[in-house]
Amino acid sequence: SQERSMRLRRWYELMMENKEELAKIITAENGKPLKEAQGEILYSASFLEWFAEEARRVYGDIVPASANDRRILVLKQPVGVAAVITPWNFPSAMITRKVGAALAAGCTVVVKPAEDTPLSALALGELANQAGIPAGVYNVVPCSRQQAAAVGEVLCTDPLVAKISFTGSTATGKILLKHAAGTVKRVSMELGGHAPFIVFDSADVDRAVAGALASKYRNSGQTCVCTNRFLVQKGIHDKFVEKFAKAIEKELHVGSGFDAKTTQGPLINEKAVEKVERHISDAVSQGACIVTGGKRHSLGKNFFEPTLLSNVTTKMLCTQEETFGPLAPVIKFETEAEAVAIANAADVGLAGYFYSQDPAQIWRVAEQLEVGMVGVNEGIVSAVESPFGGVKQSGLGREGSKYGIDEYLEIKYVCFGGL
Repeated sequence: SQERSMRLRRWYELMMENKEELAKIITAENGKPLKEAQGEILYSASFLEWFAEEARRVYGDIVPASANDRRILVLKQPVGVAAVITPWNFPSAMITRKVGAALAAGCTVVVKPAEDTPLSALALGELANQAGIPAGVYNVVPCSRQQAAAVGEVLCTDPLVAKISFTGSTATGKILLKHAAGTVKRVSMELGGHAPFIVFDSADVDRAVAGALASKYRNSGQTCVCTNRFLVQKGIHDKFVEKFAKAIEKELHVGSGFDAKTTQGPLINEKAVEKVERHISDAVSQGACIVTGGKRHSLGKNFFEPTLLSNVTTKMLCTQEETFGPLAPVIKFETEAEAVAIANAADVGLAGYFYSQDPAQIWRVAEQLEVGMVGVNEGIVSAVESPFGGVKQSGLGREGSKYGIDEYLEIKYVCFGGL
């Protein structure tokens, strides 16, 4: 474990030494603003550092036995080969969050990066080699969009693979779970979200607006913990919408990720843009109002204006499915119970956010929200120390934190008899 720890630590150091180049690769392949890409590289590297430290803290147990002639030992051993399937929206961090834990536990990995963003995975491989991680421990299998389903199926059905860790859509996760069932593989699934962002009357509106901006428009709305629907209490609804619109218009700048003033890069592809357009036209046809934005940006291609909708209802597509784009729909509500009911009506539950300054309400709502991660008066919750994952159809297992390494360990009970 000490050697694994040292190699992971060296890999982390090499990422930090090459952070500018690694960030440029992310911006080039997925379009996010360079500042966000630089943030992702720091976040990505932090998982290698964290699991380098966790590698030496995989403790077993000695359990008191009921019979005097035996001893009960509990060992933890690596599960074996882990297949890691990652998405395009965080092409570096989604790899290290899984691979750091797997290698710390003593597993080897086969990484299938998203077909849109293979270069980050290959760059990490080059640094892994430089860090002295032995050949065959970190393996990358890039593939085309046409081959993605077939390669995913092989990884999930091959008996030599012991564990699947996937981040991506709920629909794809269900397919992989079916494949993995054939050989009863261990699975970690981090699937789609539909994050509610609730603003109660007692909230500090300016802080709520700042949190809303950060939570919704990071990566142009293309993260699994992005807010997907805003629920705002009627007492402060109009004030919130007005201030939010002003903040969007003043603080967000659409452009090339390599332009220093850009905060909003392009969406990943044409299909993503069409989904945003479909959600907006559906909402408007049912009576929603466009407060700001609402159409493709004048830059053309995959650029879209950051958009705010008011007068939104729960019947609209944008409040029923994840948009994965720069669209913020606002629903007005009256009571706390109503807000919690709307938030929990989804069949997924990854992240949820709410703003309130009422301590009793904070406890109630934090406990009642059916999500794996709650931001209270905070719009950005991801951190290496905290367990990342969801409930309901948002997935299985947790990543990062002291819990993350458990996903790659089997517990073996040894009964030592005849004493």
